[in-house]
Amino acid sequence: MSAPADPIAARLAAGAFLLIDKPRGPSSHQVTAWARDLLGVDRAGHAGTLDPNVSGLLWVGVGPALKLLPLVLEFPKRYVGVVNFHGTVPARDLARVLAEFTGPIYQTPPVRSAVRRERRIRTIHRLELRETEGTRILLDVVADSGTYVRTLAVDLGEALGVGAHLEELRRTATGPFSESQSVPLTGLSDALARRAGGDPAPLVALLHPIDEVWREFPTIVLKDSAVSAVAHGAGLARGGILALPRPFAREARVALVDRTGALIATGISRHDSGAIGSVAHGWVVDSTRVFVDPARFPPAWKAPRAASGGPPPESRSR
Repeated sequence: MSAPADPIAARLAAGAFLLIDKPRGPSSHQVTAWARDLLGVDRAGHAGTLDPNVSGLLWVGVGPALKLLPLVLEFPKRYVGVVNFHGTVPARDLARVLAEFTGPIYQTPPVRSAVRRERRIRTIHRLELRETEGTRILLDVVADSGTYVRTLAVDLGEALGVGAHLEELRRTATGPFSESQSVPLTGLSDALARRAGGDPAPLVALLHPIDEVWREFPTIVLKDSAVSAVAHGAGLARGGILALPRPFAREARVALVDRTGALIATGISRHDSGAIGSVAHGWVVDSTRVFVDPARFPPAWKAPRAASGGPPPESRSR
């Protein structure tokens, strides 16, 4: 009689992610390394770097979940932060400036950032005042991934003519994942101890399956004849689509799945979902990342025939 399967090993092999409550002090890289070492895996990565003095939700992926990092980076981030103005700000002026900074804004990454210092556009989806205490305010911010809240605080101070700096910051959500789902590293250590004692359930609960991420994106169900081509990195033509379960816009990130619902690849749509049916030629989706082993999907297309009309060169007798 075979031994029961290890649910932890199975989850790690399929790819999983942890929602870690990062404390102030260590870097995101260090917290990720600690989580990797606790789990005993070779590789781990994080999506959305938090500065050492910033706390909150840190997405850590292991195994095949590392391929999902670009998808996680597309989720907007939510923060609560304390901004300290360097002078008194009338309530009316503060309300006006917060409204002006809601929407698309220009930002230049700070000097100590890990990216090139080029001016770029980021969207502030929410910029709400929660509390005030003297020259300090508590802000609730929802912004595009890659928005520098520290820079935003400085820009608010400049717009109000008094100057400002960010005193404290915490990330409370990444897309649909909130801090209430996160666990400190001590919680991960406790779950590992429970597993060692014969109870894997707490650790299984912390290792989120990767479909919790990609199911947040619109899906396109592929015909069987298209699965193999997409698995080998091809784009998707209209004829390879079996179903469009929900609408999406042009240039949307979409998940390409087979008829069983298994993820094959992700891509960027060249058309909105309503226009795809009228596309006569060319790709309707550019495949950007394959999540399956192409070797599992033998090519379903025929090799081109020789110009003379004879059999393909590889099939001729030698």
